[in-house]
Parts: sequence; C-alpha cells; structure tokens
Amino acid sequence: MISEKINEALNRQINREFYSGYLYMSMSAYLRESGLFGFAQWTKLQASEELEHGEKIFNYLIDRKGRVELEAIQKPEFNFDGPVKLFEFIYNHERSITKSVMSIAEQAEEECDRMTSMFIDWYINEQVEEEYQVHRIIEQLRCFGEDRSSLYLIDKEAGERSSCKCSDRT
Repeated sequence: MISEKINEALNRQINREFYSGYLYMSMSAYLRESGLFGFAQWTKLQASEELEHGEKIFNYLIDRKGRVELEAIQKPEFNFDGPVKLFEFIYNHERSITKSVMSIAEQAEEECDRMTSMFIDWYINEQVEEEYQVHRIIEQLRCFGEDRSSLYLIDKEAGERSSCKCSDRT
C-alpha cells in the first residue's frame, strides 16, 4: 500500500500532467491562429504526451492500491505574444513540473518507498528530455527566429516531430 502523503503528491501530479496537456492544447490553438502550423503540431503532440504521463501515474496509483482523486483542471493561458515568449513560458512550466517530480522523489526516498522511487525515476529522466527539447527551440528562435524565412524553417522542423517521445539530441 502507498502512504497517504505520496498518494496525495501523486494525485497532485496527475492534475499537473493533465493541466499540462490542456495548456499545450491551448498553445496549439494559439499557434495555429498565428499561422505557425509546425509549432502547433509540436505542441499538440506534447499535449498527448502529457496526458499519457498523467494516465501512467493514474494507473500506478491504482496498481499500488492507492486512491485516485481527480481535481478540477485550471484554465490555461492563451495569449503568448509570439513564439519566443511562448517557448520561454513552456520552459518555465516544464521546470515547475521538474520541481514537482523531484519533490515526489524526495518524499519516496524519505519514506523508503522503493517502488515509487523507481517509478518516479522515469519522470525525472523524461523531464531532462523535456527541458532540453524546449531549450533547444528557444535557442534556435533567439538566434534565427526574427527573420521570416528562418522562422519558417524552425517551424517546419518542429512540425516534423512525429511521435510523443522527446529523444532527439542532435
């Protein structure tokens, strides 16, 4: 059985993951309205990934005989003032998710809950990838994004992402 404290933390994380999915869908709509269809596709795939993350925690809680308590999902931001600010917003959001995941890892270690420690390690590794990918896009946008043809190419590259796994480190 899982402790009450970890159960509560994992329920909060489910909400954060589902909120992240909702946020990325909002961003996808904003980007489509802005004509940045590649970034819109990238954020839409990211939304799917975040929902999968939440579902994975949901299933883990059930498997460990925990209690799933779904809370209301906060309304996401919608206006971002361009792609650079949007991806900076994403980066800060992902850093807050990393902090939340690390808090769960610390709690699991404190309680000697090896199963949750092993489970949450996957999320820690995933967050490294998430932050890396977003930071990479920010760097490209800052270096080349002001030029319309460069923005077009960066957007096009982002739209070529075909899966929910962030593992391209080139």
